[in-house]
Amino acid sequence: MGDQLIMHHETLSIRTEMKQQMINVTQELRDQIARSGIRNGFAGLFSQHTTAVLLVNEWQSALLDDLGEFLGRVVEDGRPYKHNSPLFSDCERGNATSHLRSILFNNSVLLPVMDGEPVLGPFQSVILAELDGPRERTLKLQILGER
Repeated sequence: MGDQLIMHHETLSIRTEMKQQMINVTQELRDQIARSGIRNGFAGLFSQHTTAVLLVNEWQSALLDDLGEFLGRVVEDGRPYKHNSPLFSDCERGNATSHLRSILFNNSVLLPVMDGEPVLGPFQSVILAELDGPRERTLKLQILGER
C-alpha cells in the first residue's frame, strides 16, 4: 500500500494534410507515457471531433489502403445525404460521408500501461483516422497510475 495514484493530462495537436488520412500516433503516446513517469496504470486517448476517430490496428500500407477503399464502399461519396443539403442542415462542409464513416470507429482508446509502456500486441498501433481534413485535430490524453 502507500502507492499514490498520479494523473497526467496532455493535449495533443495534430495537423492533418488530406481529406481522409491515417496517422500513427503510437510513438507520441509512448513519449507522453514516458514523460508522465507513470509505470503502471491506464492511458486514455480521446478525439474531440466527430469526424476524426481512433482505432487500434496494424500499421501496414496495404492494409491502410484497403481500409480507405472499404470506407468508400460502405459509405459512398456523392449520395444525396440530408446533412449536405441546405434544406435540412446548416453544415457548409458537405461532410456527411465523414460523419457516417466515423460511426464505424470510436472516439477513444483506453490502453493498460505496464512497465512504462502502453500494452499493445506486436502488430498493433494506435491510429488517428482523419475523415474530414485537412484540419487541426485535438486529442486529449489522460494517464492514471503509479510511478
